[in-house]
Amino acid sequence: MRGRNYLGAEWPLAAAVAAGVAGFGLEHAALEAGGPFLWGLFFLLLAAIIGVAFRITHHAEVLALRLGEPYGTLILTLAAVSVEVVILVVMMLDSHSPTLARDTVYAAVMLDINGIIGIAAIVGGLKHGAQKYNLASANSYIAMLLVALGIGMFVPDFVPDDKWIAYSAFSVGTMALLYMAFLRLQTIEHREYFEYGKVQAEAHDTAASPNWVHAAVLVAAVAGVGVLSEVLSVLLNAGLEGTGLPLAIPAVTIALISASPELMAALNAARNNRMQTTMNIALGASLATVLLTLPVIEGIALFTGERIVMALTPVQAAMLLVTLLAAMNNLHDGESNAIEGISHFALFAAFVALTLLGVA
Repeated sequence: MRGRNYLGAEWPLAAAVAAGVAGFGLEHAALEAGGPFLWGLFFLLLAAIIGVAFRITHHAEVLALRLGEPYGTLILTLAAVSVEVVILVVMMLDSHSPTLARDTVYAAVMLDINGIIGIAAIVGGLKHGAQKYNLASANSYIAMLLVALGIGMFVPDFVPDDKWIAYSAFSVGTMALLYMAFLRLQTIEHREYFEYGKVQAEAHDTAASPNWVHAAVLVAAVAGVGVLSEVLSVLLNAGLEGTGLPLAIPAVTIALISASPELMAALNAARNNRMQTTMNIALGASLATVLLTLPVIEGIALFTGERIVMALTPVQAAMLLVTLLAAMNNLHDGESNAIEGISHFALFAAFVALTLLGVA
Protein backbone atom coordinates (compact mmCIF):
# COMPACT_ATOMS: atom_id res chain seq x y z
CA MET A 1 0.00 0.00 0.00
CA ARG A 2 2.86 2.38 0.85
CA GLY A 3 4.52 1.70 -2.51
CA ARG A 4 1.22 2.33 -4.27
CA ASN A 5 0.83 5.66 -2.49
CA TYR A 6 4.38 6.59 -3.41
CA LEU A 7 3.81 5.83 -7.09
CA GLY A 8 0.49 7.65 -6.98
CA ALA A 9 2.24 10.80 -5.81
CA GLU A 10 4.32 10.76 -8.98
CA TRP A 11 1.35 11.25 -11.29
CA PRO A 12 2.67 14.68 -12.45
CA LEU A 13 5.71 12.90 -13.88
CA ALA A 14 3.53 10.37 -15.68
CA ALA A 15 1.35 13.20 -16.99
CA ALA A 16 4.48 15.02 -18.17
CA VAL A 17 5.61 11.95 -20.12
CA ALA A 18 2.19 11.77 -21.79
CA ALA A 19 2.31 15.50 -22.55
CA GLY A 20 5.81 15.10 -23.98
CA VAL A 21 4.69 12.29 -26.29
CA ALA A 22 1.75 14.42 -27.41
CA GLY A 23 4.01 17.43 -27.87
CA PHE A 24 6.51 15.64 -30.08
CA GLY A 25 3.74 13.92 -32.03
CA LEU A 26 1.69 17.05 -32.63
CA GLU A 27 4.48 19.64 -32.88
CA HIS A 28 4.54 19.94 -36.69
CA ALA A 29 0.75 19.89 -36.94
CA ALA A 30 0.51 22.65 -34.33
CA LEU A 31 3.12 24.77 -36.14
CA GLU A 32 1.17 24.44 -39.39
CA ALA A 33 -2.24 25.08 -37.82
CA GLY A 34 -1.17 27.85 -35.46
CA GLY A 35 -3.80 29.71 -33.46
CA PRO A 36 -5.70 27.91 -30.66
CA PHE A 37 -4.18 24.51 -31.53
CA LEU A 38 -0.62 25.80 -31.14
CA TRP A 39 -1.32 27.70 -27.95
CA GLY A 40 -3.34 24.82 -26.51
CA LEU A 41 -0.40 22.47 -26.96
CA PHE A 42 1.93 25.12 -25.52
CA PHE A 43 -0.10 25.51 -22.33
CA LEU A 44 -0.40 21.73 -22.00
CA LEU A 45 3.39 21.43 -22.02
CA LEU A 46 3.74 24.43 -19.71
CA ALA A 47 1.43 22.83 -17.15
CA ALA A 48 3.37 19.57 -17.44
CA ILE A 49 6.71 21.29 -16.81
CA ILE A 50 5.33 23.16 -13.79
CA GLY A 51 4.02 19.85 -12.42
CA VAL A 52 7.48 18.31 -12.85
CA ALA A 53 9.03 21.34 -11.12
CA PHE A 54 6.84 20.70 -8.07
CA ARG A 55 8.00 17.07 -7.90
CA ILE A 56 11.63 18.14 -8.28
CA THR A 57 11.17 20.46 -5.31
CA HIS A 58 9.58 17.67 -3.25
CA HIS A 59 12.35 15.15 -3.85
CA ALA A 60 14.99 17.81 -3.16
CA GLU A 61 13.26 18.64 0.14
CA VAL A 62 13.21 14.97 1.17
CA LEU A 63 16.93 14.58 0.45
CA ALA A 64 17.70 17.86 2.21
CA LEU A 65 15.75 16.76 5.27
CA ARG A 66 17.57 13.41 5.42
CA LEU A 67 21.10 14.58 4.67
CA GLY A 68 21.05 17.72 6.82
CA GLU A 69 23.31 20.74 6.45
CA PRO A 70 25.26 21.86 4.54
CA TYR A 71 24.17 19.33 1.91
CA GLY A 72 20.47 20.10 2.38
CA THR A 73 20.76 23.74 1.40
CA LEU A 74 23.03 22.86 -1.51
CA ILE A 75 20.57 20.27 -2.87
CA LEU A 76 17.56 22.58 -2.53
CA THR A 77 19.37 25.44 -4.24
CA LEU A 78 20.79 23.38 -7.08
CA ALA A 79 17.45 21.67 -7.70
CA ALA A 80 15.59 24.97 -7.94
CA VAL A 81 18.15 26.70 -10.13
CA SER A 82 18.76 23.65 -12.35
CA VAL A 83 15.20 23.85 -13.68
CA GLU A 84 15.67 27.48 -14.61
CA VAL A 85 19.11 26.94 -16.14
CA VAL A 86 18.03 23.93 -18.21
CA ILE A 87 15.03 25.74 -19.68
CA LEU A 88 17.06 28.89 -20.24
CA VAL A 89 19.86 27.11 -22.09
CA VAL A 90 17.39 25.21 -24.28
CA MET A 91 15.52 28.38 -25.19
CA MET A 92 18.75 30.29 -25.80
CA LEU A 93 19.93 27.65 -28.26
CA ASP A 94 16.59 27.75 -30.04
CA SER A 95 15.93 31.49 -30.13
CA HIS A 96 19.51 32.84 -30.26
CA SER A 97 18.30 35.86 -28.29
CA PRO A 98 21.25 37.78 -26.81
CA THR A 99 19.10 39.24 -24.00
CA LEU A 100 17.10 36.16 -22.94
CA ALA A 101 19.43 35.31 -20.02
CA ARG A 102 19.41 38.86 -18.69
CA ASP A 103 15.64 39.15 -18.98
CA THR A 104 15.15 35.79 -17.25
CA VAL A 105 17.33 36.66 -14.25
CA TYR A 106 15.62 40.06 -13.99
CA ALA A 107 12.16 38.46 -14.15
CA ALA A 108 13.14 35.86 -11.55
CA VAL A 109 14.26 38.54 -9.08
CA MET A 110 11.03 40.49 -9.64
CA LEU A 111 8.94 37.35 -9.08
CA ASP A 112 10.90 36.21 -6.02
CA ILE A 113 11.18 39.49 -4.12
CA ASN A 114 8.13 41.46 -5.20
CA GLY A 115 5.81 38.61 -6.12
CA ILE A 116 6.54 36.00 -3.45
CA ILE A 117 7.33 38.34 -0.55
CA GLY A 118 4.52 40.69 -1.54
CA ILE A 119 1.78 38.06 -1.73
CA ALA A 120 3.06 36.07 1.27
CA ALA A 121 3.32 39.17 3.48
CA ILE A 122 -0.23 40.18 2.57
CA VAL A 123 -1.64 36.71 3.23
CA GLY A 124 0.33 36.20 6.44
CA GLY A 125 -0.22 39.75 7.64
CA LEU A 126 -3.99 39.61 7.21
CA LYS A 127 -4.11 36.32 9.14
CA HIS A 128 -1.48 36.85 11.85
CA GLY A 129 -0.67 40.56 11.90
CA ALA A 130 3.04 41.35 12.18
CA GLN A 131 5.16 38.25 11.52
CA LYS A 132 8.68 37.97 12.89
CA TYR A 133 11.79 36.60 11.22
CA ASN A 134 15.54 36.79 11.81
CA LEU A 135 16.71 40.27 10.79
CA ALA A 136 20.28 39.04 10.27
CA SER A 137 19.15 36.74 7.45
CA ALA A 138 17.37 39.52 5.57
CA ASN A 139 20.39 41.83 5.90
CA SER A 140 22.72 39.07 4.69
CA TYR A 141 20.60 38.26 1.66
CA ILE A 142 20.17 41.89 0.62
CA ALA A 143 23.88 42.64 1.03
CA MET A 144 24.83 39.68 -1.16
CA LEU A 145 22.16 40.53 -3.74
CA LEU A 146 23.43 44.10 -4.06
CA VAL A 147 26.96 42.89 -4.71
CA ALA A 148 25.96 40.04 -7.05
CA LEU A 149 23.59 42.17 -9.13
CA GLY A 150 26.11 44.97 -9.24
CA ILE A 151 28.93 42.77 -10.53
CA GLY A 152 26.78 40.64 -12.79
CA MET A 153 24.22 43.04 -14.27
CA PHE A 154 24.97 46.71 -13.53
CA VAL A 155 28.71 46.90 -14.21
CA PRO A 156 28.62 45.01 -17.58
CA ASP A 157 26.89 48.03 -19.12
CA PHE A 158 30.21 49.89 -18.79
CA VAL A 159 32.51 47.10 -20.02
CA PRO A 160 33.63 47.66 -23.66
CA ASP A 161 33.41 44.83 -26.18
CA ASP A 162 37.17 44.33 -26.35
CA LYS A 163 37.32 43.72 -22.57
CA TRP A 164 34.27 41.52 -22.08
CA ILE A 165 36.11 38.18 -22.10
CA ALA A 166 38.39 39.18 -19.24
CA TYR A 167 35.52 40.65 -17.23
CA SER A 168 33.30 37.66 -17.93
CA ALA A 169 35.98 35.29 -16.63
CA PHE A 170 36.36 37.47 -13.54
CA SER A 171 32.58 37.49 -13.06
CA VAL A 172 32.35 33.69 -13.25
CA GLY A 173 35.09 33.24 -10.67
CA THR A 174 33.70 35.88 -8.35
CA MET A 175 30.14 34.52 -8.47
CA ALA A 176 31.35 30.99 -7.74
CA LEU A 177 33.45 32.24 -4.82
CA LEU A 178 30.57 34.29 -3.43
CA TYR A 179 28.19 31.36 -3.58
CA MET A 180 30.59 28.92 -1.91
CA ALA A 181 31.40 31.43 0.82
CA PHE A 182 27.74 32.27 1.42
CA LEU A 183 26.74 28.60 1.48
CA ARG A 184 29.34 27.81 4.14
CA LEU A 185 28.43 30.83 6.26
CA GLN A 186 24.71 30.09 5.92
CA THR A 187 25.01 26.47 6.94
CA ILE A 188 27.90 26.46 9.43
CA GLU A 189 29.33 29.64 11.00
CA HIS A 190 26.17 31.79 10.83
CA ARG A 191 23.49 29.15 10.55
CA GLU A 192 21.52 30.77 13.38
CA TYR A 193 21.01 33.87 11.20
CA PHE A 194 18.67 31.91 8.93
CA GLU A 195 16.54 30.29 11.62
CA TYR A 196 13.74 31.67 13.77
CA GLY A 197 12.05 29.58 16.40
CA LYS A 198 11.68 25.84 16.07
CA VAL A 199 12.66 24.50 12.67
CA GLN A 200 10.00 22.18 11.23
CA ALA A 201 10.35 19.77 8.33
CA GLU A 202 8.58 20.85 5.18
CA ALA A 203 8.90 17.68 3.10
CA HIS A 204 6.43 14.83 3.51
CA ASP A 205 9.03 12.13 4.03
CA THR A 206 6.63 9.23 4.61
CA ALA A 207 7.54 6.85 1.78
CA ALA A 208 10.58 5.31 3.51
CA SER A 209 12.17 4.99 0.09
CA PRO A 210 15.98 4.91 -0.26
CA ASN A 211 17.85 8.11 -1.03
CA TRP A 212 19.02 6.84 -4.41
CA VAL A 213 15.40 6.65 -5.60
CA HIS A 214 14.82 10.33 -4.80
CA ALA A 215 18.15 11.28 -6.38
CA ALA A 216 17.38 9.27 -9.52
CA VAL A 217 13.90 10.77 -9.88
CA LEU A 218 15.38 14.23 -9.30
CA VAL A 219 17.98 13.86 -12.06
CA ALA A 220 15.53 12.22 -14.47
CA ALA A 221 12.93 14.93 -13.85
CA VAL A 222 15.42 17.72 -14.56
CA ALA A 223 16.41 15.96 -17.78
CA GLY A 224 12.73 15.62 -18.64
CA VAL A 225 12.27 19.36 -18.18
CA GLY A 226 14.99 19.89 -20.76
CA VAL A 227 13.28 17.60 -23.26
CA LEU A 228 9.87 19.21 -22.78
CA SER A 229 11.43 22.67 -22.97
CA GLU A 230 12.70 21.96 -26.47
CA VAL A 231 9.16 21.61 -27.82
CA LEU A 232 7.87 24.39 -25.58
CA SER A 233 10.49 26.78 -26.97
CA VAL A 234 9.63 25.98 -30.60
CA LEU A 235 5.91 26.49 -29.99
CA LEU A 236 6.44 29.71 -28.05
CA ASN A 237 8.70 31.27 -30.68
CA ALA A 238 6.29 30.30 -33.44
CA GLY A 239 3.32 31.62 -31.49
CA LEU A 240 4.98 34.96 -30.78
CA GLU A 241 6.24 35.49 -34.34
CA GLY A 242 4.45 38.34 -36.02
CA THR A 243 2.00 38.87 -33.14
CA GLY A 244 3.54 42.00 -31.67
CA LEU A 245 3.47 40.42 -28.20
CA PRO A 246 6.27 41.44 -25.80
CA LEU A 247 9.62 39.79 -26.52
CA ALA A 248 10.15 39.29 -22.78
CA ILE A 249 7.42 36.62 -22.58
CA PRO A 250 9.89 33.70 -22.94
CA ALA A 251 11.99 35.07 -20.07
CA VAL A 252 8.95 35.53 -17.84
CA THR A 253 7.78 32.01 -18.73
CA ILE A 254 11.10 30.53 -17.60
CA ALA A 255 11.07 32.52 -14.35
CA LEU A 256 7.43 31.58 -13.69
CA ILE A 257 8.11 27.86 -14.07
CA SER A 258 10.97 27.88 -11.57
CA ALA A 259 9.15 30.22 -9.16
CA SER A 260 5.85 28.30 -9.01
CA PRO A 261 6.91 25.72 -6.37
CA GLU A 262 8.68 28.44 -4.40
CA LEU A 263 5.54 30.60 -4.36
CA MET A 264 3.35 27.77 -3.04
CA ALA A 265 5.89 26.86 -0.35
CA ALA A 266 6.28 30.50 0.70
CA LEU A 267 2.51 31.05 0.90
CA ASN A 268 2.09 27.89 2.97
CA ALA A 269 4.79 29.07 5.36
CA ALA A 270 3.22 32.54 5.68
CA ARG A 271 -0.20 31.07 6.40
CA ASN A 272 1.38 28.99 9.18
CA ASN A 273 3.13 32.04 10.66
CA ARG A 274 6.61 30.97 9.58
CA MET A 275 7.83 34.08 7.83
CA GLN A 276 11.46 33.04 8.26
CA THR A 277 10.85 30.18 5.83
CA THR A 278 9.20 32.60 3.41
CA MET A 279 12.18 34.95 3.54
CA ASN A 280 14.64 32.09 3.08
CA ILE A 281 12.70 30.90 0.03
CA ALA A 282 12.18 34.27 -1.66
CA LEU A 283 15.51 35.95 -0.95
CA GLY A 284 17.46 32.70 -1.17
CA ALA A 285 15.95 31.92 -4.58
CA SER A 286 16.83 35.40 -5.85
CA LEU A 287 20.40 35.12 -4.66
CA ALA A 288 20.81 31.60 -6.02
CA THR A 289 19.44 32.68 -9.40
CA VAL A 290 22.03 35.43 -9.68
CA LEU A 291 25.00 33.55 -8.22
CA LEU A 292 24.38 30.26 -10.05
CA THR A 293 22.64 31.21 -13.30
CA LEU A 294 24.96 34.04 -14.31
CA PRO A 295 28.18 31.94 -14.12
CA VAL A 296 26.59 29.25 -16.29
CA ILE A 297 25.50 31.78 -18.89
CA GLU A 298 28.82 33.61 -18.84
CA GLY A 299 30.58 30.26 -19.11
CA ILE A 300 28.58 29.49 -22.25
CA ALA A 301 29.53 32.89 -23.65
CA LEU A 302 33.21 32.23 -22.97
CA PHE A 303 32.98 28.78 -24.55
CA THR A 304 31.25 30.02 -27.72
CA GLY A 305 33.19 33.30 -27.92
CA GLU A 306 29.97 35.27 -28.34
CA ARG A 307 29.09 37.92 -25.80
CA ILE A 308 25.72 37.50 -24.08
CA VAL A 309 24.07 40.75 -23.07
CA MET A 310 23.75 40.95 -19.28
CA ALA A 311 23.69 44.75 -18.94
CA LEU A 312 20.30 45.97 -17.75
CA THR A 313 18.04 48.29 -19.70
CA PRO A 314 17.32 51.63 -17.98
CA VAL A 315 13.82 50.45 -17.02
CA GLN A 316 15.14 47.18 -15.60
CA ALA A 317 17.87 48.98 -13.67
CA ALA A 318 15.32 51.41 -12.22
CA MET A 319 12.96 48.59 -11.19
CA LEU A 320 15.76 46.61 -9.55
CA LEU A 321 17.01 49.64 -7.65
CA VAL A 322 13.53 50.54 -6.39
CA THR A 323 12.94 46.89 -5.44
CA LEU A 324 16.17 46.69 -3.45
CA LEU A 325 15.50 50.04 -1.77
CA ALA A 326 11.98 48.90 -0.82
CA ALA A 327 13.36 45.61 0.50
CA MET A 328 16.03 47.39 2.55
CA ASN A 329 13.37 49.67 4.06
CA ASN A 330 10.75 46.97 4.67
CA LEU A 331 13.16 44.35 6.00
CA HIS A 332 14.92 46.60 8.52
CA ASP A 333 13.12 45.50 11.70
CA GLY A 334 12.65 41.73 11.50
CA GLU A 335 8.87 41.99 11.11
CA SER A 336 6.61 41.84 8.06
CA ASN A 337 3.05 43.04 7.68
CA ALA A 338 0.38 43.44 5.01
CA ILE A 339 1.32 47.07 4.33
CA GLU A 340 4.86 46.07 3.39
CA GLY A 341 3.40 43.25 1.33
CA ILE A 342 1.23 45.69 -0.62
CA SER A 343 4.24 47.87 -1.44
CA HIS A 344 6.12 44.90 -2.91
CA PHE A 345 3.05 43.67 -4.73
CA ALA A 346 2.64 47.13 -6.29
CA LEU A 347 6.18 46.81 -7.67
CA PHE A 348 5.31 43.34 -8.96
CA ALA A 349 2.24 44.80 -10.69
CA ALA A 350 4.45 47.50 -12.23
CA PHE A 351 6.79 44.78 -13.50
CA VAL A 352 3.85 42.95 -15.11
CA ALA A 353 2.52 46.16 -16.66
CA LEU A 354 5.92 47.16 -18.07
CA THR A 355 6.41 43.66 -19.46
CA LEU A 356 3.03 43.70 -21.19
CA LEU A 357 3.82 47.13 -22.61
CA GLY A 358 7.06 45.74 -23.99
CA VAL A 359 9.29 48.32 -22.33
CA ALA A 360 10.96 46.12 -19.66
